[in-house]
Amino acid sequence: MQNHCLIVGLGNPGAEYELTPHNLGFLTVDRLADRHGIRVSRKESAALVGLGRMGAAEVILAKPQTFMNVSGPSVRALLGKYDLGPERLVLVYDELALPWMQIRIRPKGSSAGHNGVESVIRSVGTGEFARVRLGIHPGREVGDGAKFVLSPFRRAQWKELDELLEHAAQAVESIIAEGVEKSMANFNRRARGSNTEEE
Repeated sequence: MQNHCLIVGLGNPGAEYELTPHNLGFLTVDRLADRHGIRVSRKESAALVGLGRMGAAEVILAKPQTFMNVSGPSVRALLGKYDLGPERLVLVYDELALPWMQIRIRPKGSSAGHNGVESVIRSVGTGEFARVRLGIHPGREVGDGAKFVLSPFRRAQWKELDELLEHAAQAVESIIAEGVEKSMANFNRRARGSNTEEE
């Protein structure tokens, strides 16, 4: 199945976490499933999984059901089940280091302190996989970061959330259709008021 791509959204299972910043990976997978008519309902490798097509590509959409910080074993098992290398993985997740609504595509890298990503890197054995980072920083002091990422979206964010998920889905579609480098040029934007690209 080497022509397949595994698209994994990180998040936490359970209704209480559904509409929180830490679940943007799950919500992006749901949006992709809607856009491409894929049912993400099969239980495989401790994840909810759906198989389908995205343009000309065969894709596997997945939402690990193991809680964010131990997502890695599920991702490793899915790669193994479908005989895919890490280069066929696209990981989608929230990023507190980026401003709300900003999208940053990277071809590889460290976890930058994100425990879910750290779990995936540790389990897969490499950071050499594409990722789509979705900014959630509200532009004000957040205090307890762990509490912030698990708190429900604020009313003001609801309208913008739909736009963010559309852009996130389009970013993933671009990676699948055109590759990471071209997608980076199209989707990566500098933070407001910044002259440098953040890591």
